[in-house]
Amino acid sequence: MAQPGIDYYFWVLSDWAYFGGPRLASIGERHGVKINYLPIKMPYVYAKTGGILLSQRSKQRQDYRLAELRRWQAKLGMPINEPPKHGTTNEDLASGLIIAAKQDGQDVECISHDILKAAWVDELDVASPDVLLELANRSLKNPARLLEQAGSGTIQEEFRRYSDEAIEKGVFGSPFYLFENEIFWGQDRLEFLEEAVVASKMKSHSKA
Repeated sequence: MAQPGIDYYFWVLSDWAYFGGPRLASIGERHGVKINYLPIKMPYVYAKTGGILLSQRSKQRQDYRLAELRRWQAKLGMPINEPPKHGTTNEDLASGLIIAAKQDGQDVECISHDILKAAWVDELDVASPDVLLELANRSLKNPARLLEQAGSGTIQEEFRRYSDEAIEKGVFGSPFYLFENEIFWGQDRLEFLEEAVVASKMKSHSKA
């Protein structure tokens, strides 16, 4: 019996998705669980679920977020720039690249993390086709073809579908993980996600 997979909804401009990506990948590798990468358009999801864009939040909430970012940066040993130079850029093409690569049957773990790292560490504009092509060259086959597909109406419609599907499943932030019938919001819930994966494996083995 195949192990259930993890549906991973994330925004390619999400600082918390950047922090959580490597640990999520490790969970998948340790337990043989497939991760389904599903980029979503966070401003759209916020508008439908009552979320507030960072620039519109109170000073108190913005200050606390910065404090948490510093704590997690120190805990994980992962560099991050705050604010990033291109933190409010357009995410459509970068998200489309991930979707196009996934539809092509390629592993999108590396390109997903590389896009997040480019935005939050390397101060690169992930709306730029040149930047995305350089990133795609690191881990994807036929990157130029995939980048051309990324901006197509078909791929962008899939991007919109992911976002609508996320809302229907209870997603309202990034990152969000869905495993079996449980939902987990935030990279600080990865421990709970892994516990659910382990419990599922034990249950499957007991029935074997």
